[in-house]
Amino acid sequence: MNEKIKILKTIHLAICAGVIITYIMLGGFSMETLKIPILDSSSIVFAVLPFLAIFVGNFLFKSQLKQADQNLKIEEKLPVYQTASIIRWAILEGVAFVILFSKPDLVLFGLIAIAYLIFLRPTEDKINADFQNV
Repeated sequence: MNEKIKILKTIHLAICAGVIITYIMLGGFSMETLKIPILDSSSIVFAVLPFLAIFVGNFLFKSQLKQADQNLKIEEKLPVYQTASIIRWAILEGVAFVILFSKPDLVLFGLIAIAYLIFLRPTEDKINADFQNV
């Protein structure tokens, strides 16, 4: 099982590294950009996007896991877990990029999506717990 999880960890690392490198290169970080910006009616959507992405990503993730046959071993369910994880990570990555390119002054909210993406690092314990909670 560790070999199969290693592939999932590599995919996760590549996604995280790509987003982080893009944010470092294009984010233009300074103390002003990391402060909580003043939100107006046109930017409130970008402030809500990371939280919406977390909710939708988790919903789709759990929906995918429910499709797995519960009688199979964890190793046999791993392809379903991999697909569900990639969907969840892609949503978070997409939101981070949308915020960076559409509203660069709100990169702090993109960093919320990136922090959650990093938190979702796959481990054997998390995989077992996710299948237990379905």
